[in-house]
Amino acid sequence: MYYSKLLLFGEHTVVKGSRALAVPYPHYVAKWSFEEGEKQGESNEALSAFHKHLASNQDLSCELDLEEFAEDIADGIWLDSDIPTGYGLGSSGSVCAAVYDRYGVDKIDGKTSDELKKLKGIFSGLEAHFHGASSGTDPLICYINQAVLMSQQELRTVVIPDLNEGKGGVFLLNTNISRSTEPLVNLFLEKCKNPEFEQKISTKLAPHTDACIDAFLQKNKNVLFDNLRKLSDFQYQYLQEMIPENYRQIWADGLSSGAYALKLCGAGGGGFMLGFAEDFDTVDLGEIEIVYKF
Repeated sequence: MYYSKLLLFGEHTVVKGSRALAVPYPHYVAKWSFEEGEKQGESNEALSAFHKHLASNQDLSCELDLEEFAEDIADGIWLDSDIPTGYGLGSSGSVCAAVYDRYGVDKIDGKTSDELKKLKGIFSGLEAHFHGASSGTDPLICYINQAVLMSQQELRTVVIPDLNEGKGGVFLLNTNISRSTEPLVNLFLEKCKNPEFEQKISTKLAPHTDACIDAFLQKNKNVLFDNLRKLSDFQYQYLQEMIPENYRQIWADGLSSGAYALKLCGAGGGGFMLGFAEDFDTVDLGEIEIVYKF
């Protein structure tokens, strides 16, 4: 099975030097199947298009058994997946991870930093079919099924603390809005052409992001929530275009009440939003999906 992924911290700012922390999220999964299913035809057709793209691409940095892939497609293979598309959970990443895992020749397992970098490059090329350009991060997480800490200088796996008990923690809030990543990334990069905005990213948002990552990995709740609220406030002030309009007041209410702090989940613009609360009982947002407890 191939789990979905969550980018807990580092959305957008990772391209400006901050670190990012991405984790596998087993609540949503994809798995190969030959059995009849509701989405079999749609998935099989999409895999056929992916196969044609791979067969015509001379620049792939890995070898795939495309003959076996074609035979399986003819036999009706499909990816049985409940990972929602356009929600920032790595739906296309799971496809790339699954194809590489099943059809890759001389596969890399990603046990070292150098292997992780090679895998990330391989997956960047594979996922370009879906996005035009890809960092390769989503399929990397889906493939190795481990949390990864990354920056422009490093790429390594990390161990997430035991976060299964407590009255608060991390949750997902579903906006029920599908979105495309590429326009949102381009919007951020366009905003960064303003020197004043870019300086704020480097001197305010990136440090809060790094502090959140360290505090999360160390289970330091006080430091985590202090920096989360600052991070949430920054995104509300300066990245409001990436917050769905009908959720901006909800976002602001969390900041003013202190009951919860919302942040972008990946590129933003819809899909899921990440929430953090010291006590879930104070979160009056309807149905939420709990990711971690602490």
